[in-house]
Amino acid sequence: MEEIKTKILLVEDDPNFGAVLKDYLSMNGYDVRLATDGEKGEDLFFKEEFNLCILDVMMPKKDGISLAEQIKRINPEMPVIFLTAKTMQEDILAGFKTGADDYITKPFNSEELLYRIAAVLKRGGKLRTNQQQKEFTVGKFNFNYKTRMLTNGTHESKLSPKEAELLRLFCMKINDIVYREEALKQIWGRDDYFTARSMDVFVTKLRKYLKDDPSLEIVNIHGNGFRLNAEESAEG
Repeated sequence: MEEIKTKILLVEDDPNFGAVLKDYLSMNGYDVRLATDGEKGEDLFFKEEFNLCILDVMMPKKDGISLAEQIKRINPEMPVIFLTAKTMQEDILAGFKTGADDYITKPFNSEELLYRIAAVLKRGGKLRTNQQQKEFTVGKFNFNYKTRMLTNGTHESKLSPKEAELLRLFCMKINDIVYREEALKQIWGRDDYFTARSMDVFVTKLRKYLKDDPSLEIVNIHGNGFRLNAEESAEG
């Protein structure tokens, strides 16, 4: 069986440096796609699936910080490493505020970059393992994602596959924003008018399922998405 390679999105506006780095990472076993500006990087991210993003900070059309913010909204667990010639403290802080996993300044040792990539992927693997949670306790409800059963002790409901996917996302981010584009990308696979309207229908259905517990409420976050508010919650 052919080994599945870790797929990296490399966004670097210096074409020579980008090509050399792509070849180096490819020689070390990674499947690398190279984009030469932020907008091209954005297009690639939406079209293909990646395990890691390596982004230059200073780029034309869309800088690396802005691209990382968009990537993290769509997939908060996507590991991101910044590459930059800048060493100023505010740039480093700006990178980490987006949720970046690491930050390496040019010029750098190529072997050091390999170690940093391996470390970030290892941490990300542990995080994804933690997020394979199948059961949740939210308010007075127990939700089994695997069986798609939602129970409150006296009544149980069998959710549809998309209802279960959406409720799991709400439970994983309870009392936090579930960004519309993140949910659409993860569950529907695309973000357009029709899938957005479909999501609204499923949110309405989930509200009906949860209405028996007044401590739970799915609220609209204007311009961003939704949030499952729970006065008291514990994930089981």
